[in-house]
Amino acid sequence: MKKYKVIIIALNLVLVLIFFHYSINRKETILREGKLILLELAPYDPRSYLQGDYMDLRYAIANESPATEDIPKRGYCVIQLDSGLIAKRVRLQPNRTPLSQGEYLIEYTAPRYWRINIGAESFFFQEGQAGKYARAKYGGIKVDAKGNSVLIGLYDEQKKLIQ
Repeated sequence: MKKYKVIIIALNLVLVLIFFHYSINRKETILREGKLILLELAPYDPRSYLQGDYMDLRYAIANESPATEDIPKRGYCVIQLDSGLIAKRVRLQPNRTPLSQGEYLIEYTAPRYWRINIGAESFFFQEGQAGKYARAKYGGIKVDAKGNSVLIGLYDEQKKLIQ
């Protein structure tokens, strides 16, 4: 019986490592091949003192839904970009299609009926750097064709990456 326990534990470990590798590889692909999109940040308390130097992000496109709008729990935020890569929300839809020319998808969840969450709402930075990031105007994400996104950094008013 002990032999089977070792085999089951080893098999579970291998499965976790495969899943972990797949997740990392998928995010690396989005970083390499994804489209850069800048999301305007909405006003929000910028720091969490209990978690160290950390910024809780809110995006203007996530706050555009009136409380009366029926938002699916999961779906896609369809956006268009202006000339400066700034995202403007066009609509929310439950599927990847329809999608017109010049439109991009960002996958979302809606934990509350009045706000969407695109999965890039936290930004951690080195201790003592809070003043530098306080001037952030945009969150920069990369998205793939399926609407998966990765936060790559914060950008200032001139659309320059804050480093």
